[in-house]
Order: sequence, then structure tokens, then C-alpha cells
Amino acid sequence: MTAFESKLAPAKPSAPWRPRGRYQRVADQLKPLLRRPGFVLAAALLLFTLLAALLPSLLSHFDPYATLPAAKLIAPNAQHWFGTDELGRDLYTRVLYGARLSVSAALIAVGLALICGSAIGVLAGFIGGRLDALLMRLIDVLLALPGLLLALAIVAAIGFGTVPVAIAVGVGIIPGFARTIRAQVLRIKTLPYVEAARLGGASWPRTLLRHVLPNAWGPVAVLATLDIGVAIMATAALSFLGFGAAPPSAEWGTLIANGRHFLITAPWVSLLPGLYLALVVFSLNHIARTFEEIQR
Repeated sequence: MTAFESKLAPAKPSAPWRPRGRYQRVADQLKPLLRRPGFVLAAALLLFTLLAALLPSLLSHFDPYATLPAAKLIAPNAQHWFGTDELGRDLYTRVLYGARLSVSAALIAVGLALICGSAIGVLAGFIGGRLDALLMRLIDVLLALPGLLLALAIVAAIGFGTVPVAIAVGVGIIPGFARTIRAQVLRIKTLPYVEAARLGGASWPRTLLRHVLPNAWGPVAVLATLDIGVAIMATAALSFLGFGAAPPSAEWGTLIANGRHFLITAPWVSLLPGLYLALVVFSLNHIARTFEEIQR
């Protein structure tokens, strides 16, 4: 075939593009998850909650703080999906705007627990010896104290508000991360590939960052997902008791507390925000359990 004829010949159809490498692995991991209706529903609810925390005005046109006494305690209907509270404020809108405070407090608490617990667990598991014994006795002391009682004591010491409540809750869940990280480090640092890295001349910090911590991340991620739900429940409990953000902030615990005086005449004021909070926590637990099953 001449050069001219080769130019006139029809081009061969190109192969369809397919993700490769890391994207292919992610796609392969998502396929079995998308076949589970429970996981899809839980993920959809969490995505909706994150959207509400970031851009609540996209999901409701009501003002969460505007009062309308003439419309107080209206039952759920087509206009007010969750009804209204004792001041005529739309409850659905307040739940959406409360997601920002509640989710932020939970993420701060889990982030604090993850950083501090990981540091304690890595030092205890990697160095060992007397330092391991000392740090684990400190963790045992924290585990011996009831979490809510410890959080109440911390909040009373550092003050009220969303951030103090998040810090108090985060301190209470540090022991779980510390023990999990320590167990993973103790297991991984004796594996053959870690010993091979050391024999190859890798320093202990490089071995820790390149080989130990990446392989210890799976159980920690599952625990973090579970503890976000725990933190949401704990911050809501403290807000219910009056230690959270001051009114008219729409924290989920505060919304539930505001409706406790109307459980007979207007039960939706407490029940619907509480039901939404429970669904978010159940969704986080379901996703964490699903990830745990896949890792096995």
C-alpha cells in the first residue's frame, strides 16, 4: 500500500477508554458496594447531610431564625415538612442548618481523637518497653471513666459552646484510637516485609511512614467512621443538657431539648429531629460495618 492509499484508508476504531491503575482499583472496590441497597441508602443520606452542612440554603428557602408566632406548632405538611416549633420556625430548615454545627463538632472530636490517639498508639507500639506500659496505664485510666461524665467535667472546666463540647467528646474517644493503632503497629512491625525494609537500610521513621502506618489505616478508618456517629450522639446529648451553642443556634441536641415540653401536644418538635439524628448515626454504623466486612 502506497503512502497516499494509507492516508485514504479508514482509521481503525480506537479502543474504548477504561480507567487504569488507581482508578480501576477504586472502581472495582465500589462495584460490590453499589449492589447493596442498604449501603446506597446510607451513603445517600450522609451525602444529603453533608450538603446540608455546606449549603443548607440550597435545600430550603425558609429562614431558620425568623419567628412567626401565628404559625407556631403547625403539624408536618406539604409546606413545612417537619412542622414548626413553638416560635413558628420551620423545623426542617433548622435541622438542615443544625447539620453544620453537629457535623462540625463531630469531625473536630474525631479529628482530635485520631491525632492524639494515633500518636499515643504509635509511640506505645513502636517503641514499647516502659513507655508502652506508661501510656497504656494512662489509657486504662481514661477507659475507667464514663465517657459522658468525663465530657461533662471537661466542658465545665473549659466552658460551654460547640468547640468545647467537641474537645470534651474527642478526649473521651482517644483510648479507642490509641489501642487500635497500638495493636496494628505491634502486628505489622514484625511482618517479613518490614524486616526486609530494615535490612535494606530503611530508617525507623521511613519504615513507619512507608510500611507500617499505611497498612494500619484500614481498621482505623472503620473506627473513625463509627466514632463519628458516637461523637454526633455525644455532642447532641451535651447540647440537650444545655452545654452546646447558645440559642437560637440550631444544634440537633438543642432542637430535641426545645421540644421536650410539647411531647403531648406537638410531638414532632422533638421526634423528627431526633429521628433524623438516629438515621444519620445508623447510616454511619452501617457503612462502617460494610467496610469491615469487605476488609475481612
